[in-house]
Amino acid sequence: METIRIENRIGVRATAERLWEVLTDFGGWNRWNPHEVEVEGALGFGAPISLTERLPDLGERQVQARLGEWEPNAQLVWIERRGFLFRTLRYYEIEELERGACIVSHGTVFTGLRAELFHDKHRPRIRPAYQAISEALKRTAEEG
Repeated sequence: METIRIENRIGVRATAERLWEVLTDFGGWNRWNPHEVEVEGALGFGAPISLTERLPDLGERQVQARLGEWEPNAQLVWIERRGFLFRTLRYYEIEELERGACIVSHGTVFTGLRAELFHDKHRPRIRPAYQAISEALKRTAEEG
């Protein structure tokens, strides 16, 4: 089974608590996230989460997933099954280097028989979208 990862990292001048506040305000994602909007759900292991994904040149897609691991001020993960042979794991991770200075990593891990094909086909659209998400999250967290 093939596993492919697309990830983006950015330094943010904000506390882990502030970043967590922005990430867990699902109803507020449409105010800062240009590509993952209309997020609905609640924190809880296995809880359903739904969102609209708008990636450049890929159109709009409704995502129905389940929250996986989550740890306050550190990690938010959801898992989407795309049929029997393909799964995506979407994550945001916060690493606080010192008080008020964090590294945020976010990305997707594609797993399954079609993972490499999907990654190769869509990588040129996903990477810049993830960069835009990072920059928007940074701006929002640093302004608040």
